Amino acid sequence: MKQKVNQLFKDKLILVMLVLGLLTIVSAAGVMTIRRGSAEESPYLNMEGEPDHLAEGQGKEEKPAGNSQAERSSPGEGTEEKIMAQGSDQAEKTLAEEGTGSVEREIADGAKEAEAAPAGAGQEEAVSLALNFGQTQSMMWPVEGNVILDYSMDSTIYFPTLEQYKCNPALVIQSDVSQPVSAPADSRVIASGTNEEIGNYLVLDLGDGYTVTCGQMKEIQAVEGEYLEKGQVLGYVAEPTKYYTVEGPNLYLQLNRDQSALDPLDYLE
Repeated sequence: MKQKVNQLFKDKLILVMLVLGLLTIVSAAGVMTIRRGSAEESPYLNMEGEPDHLAEGQGKEEKPAGNSQAERSSPGEGTEEKIMAQGSDQAEKTLAEEGTGSVEREIADGAKEAEAAPAGAGQEEAVSLALNFGQTQSMMWPVEGNVILDYSMDSTIYFPTLEQYKCNPALVIQSDVSQPVSAPADSRVIASGTNEEIGNYLVLDLGDGYTVTCGQMKEIQAVEGEYLEKGQVLGYVAEPTKYYTVEGPNLYLQLNRDQSALDPLDYLE
């Protein structure tokens, strides 16, 4: 009896397993059918985030930008080289014309600036003056005042501060501290410096071998290489050096020709 029951149980179990296996096969077949149908309807369904127009544009031949325009505008074999050559010639001609005009404009502008710049504008040779002192032989007084020590190279004169007699190659003109000192003639500054005896000084070239030295100055306005017009301010009278304390504030004025001292009084107006 037990054997029959066991045999019956086994048969039922086998039948159940067969049924389950059949159901599994049927289910798998249905799922595959559904997936295949979905794939046929939208072959790009699994390309998430990609725009549809990308798929549509696949397979089309891409052309470089402007290619069709270049093909339409191509004038023919050899013409492009001619156009480039003509363009190069035109560019060179334009540059040459512009360069020439630019140079002419610069020269004209420079001439205008030179005409407009006053003598002694602080630039070297701002205005080139004709220095012909040998023809005029005339100087203006650089300061107003009395001559307290005369020019004397043939005999000695007395120097109060030094308490001695000696020759004097210049004029010592009485003045006041801070009084302006003017250029005695058209000239060019050729030297400047400081001397123990005459203090701060300038040496001016008057032309034709004539030079004039102005000493005992301060706040000098002119610089070496600068052209000065007659009457232009050179600087101002300074406190006298220890060589002229008794004489008081003054301007030292020495005139030379080819290194030989001359009497400035013979040339002052």
